[in-house]
Amino acid sequence: MLRLGPHISIAKGFSQAAQKDDVYAFAKSTFADDLKRLEALPCALYNFHPGSHTGKGIEYGIQRITTLLNEVLTGDEKLYVLLEGMSGKGTEIGSTFEELRSIIDQVTQSHVLGVCLDTCHLYSAGYDIVNQPDDVIEHFDQIIGLDHLKAIHLNDSKVPFESHKDRHEIIGQGTIGIEALTRVINHSKLRHLPFFLETPNELEGHEVEITKLSALYKDY
Repeated sequence: MLRLGPHISIAKGFSQAAQKDDVYAFAKSTFADDLKRLEALPCALYNFHPGSHTGKGIEYGIQRITTLLNEVLTGDEKLYVLLEGMSGKGTEIGSTFEELRSIIDQVTQSHVLGVCLDTCHLYSAGYDIVNQPDDVIEHFDQIIGLDHLKAIHLNDSKVPFESHKDRHEIIGQGTIGIEALTRVINHSKLRHLPFFLETPNELEGHEVEITKLSALYKDY
């Protein structure tokens, strides 16, 4: 069954890698509070943007992120905390599989960590899911492991391949295209995952997208 709908997992973009101590402390307290509140909701996924190193370098940013996660995560969480792969604009962290892997490796309670891939971000970051989807998936498996992949944000893109910009587009109206996205939802290594729409659409538009994609999904 195709599990597809508007974005219903919890997504946060706080500055987990922030240099300023007050911003970092706010991100940490909000992160912890979110996890506590989610214990009362039937939500298995907490999705967040790793953050930006704001000029201090990737290693510094990853160290700040992993320190926060190690201080907050207990290992008893009843949900998955998902690192979202990013497009790589500016000083963003998490636009490469290697950076995501580095974060996972440095978190003590890594069994509650997972990854959410965004098709728009992937394509913009330089992973060619249009022409080489199998290679991209294989590369992810080699670096991170498909067992860590827990969800996919299914979006088209307003910008060209490897542009390193985060510009979502309505399904079928962007540079990724409906054919490539159809291959994503039907891929043998992805089709069991939940897919979330983050397209610039209203509910009626999302209904059209869901109907279209459901018709293209091969129910084996």
